[in-house]
Amino acid sequence: MSKLIYILNGPNLNLLGQREPEIYGYQTLDDLAETCTRLAGSSGFTVKCLQSNLEGQLIDWIHEARQEATGIIINPGAYSHTSIAIYDALKAFDGRIIEVHISNIHKRESFRHHSYVSLCADGVIMGLGLLGYELALESMDRLLD
Repeated sequence: MSKLIYILNGPNLNLLGQREPEIYGYQTLDDLAETCTRLAGSSGFTVKCLQSNLEGQLIDWIHEARQEATGIIINPGAYSHTSIAIYDALKAFDGRIIEVHISNIHKRESFRHHSYVSLCADGVIMGLGLLGYELALESMDRLLD
């Protein structure tokens, strides 16, 4: 299996650069994908950047990653706090998992303080904006060595 990393983004992350830029910044999802693709290439692996607002689609991609990828970097958005189904899908993945949040979910509303995804993630990076994805890629590279 090649060093392929799935980067999965959940609901509303297609609005990066537009939605609440004081929290999420001004870079777009395309900007993020370009940065991640460049960084992955310089580390000797490839990324597959995907985004969906649909829980079932995210689950299908996690299942697909079981056959194709050695790692998943996931920002499940609001599904972090609600989706046992995404948690179950991730539990069936044998590779490494890093959860990323652009904002610090512990400094936000109390209903955001719990993440089901964190229960199966090898690491969690939050509150560092889009830099969190770069750090997740660097960490994933080290975890996979």
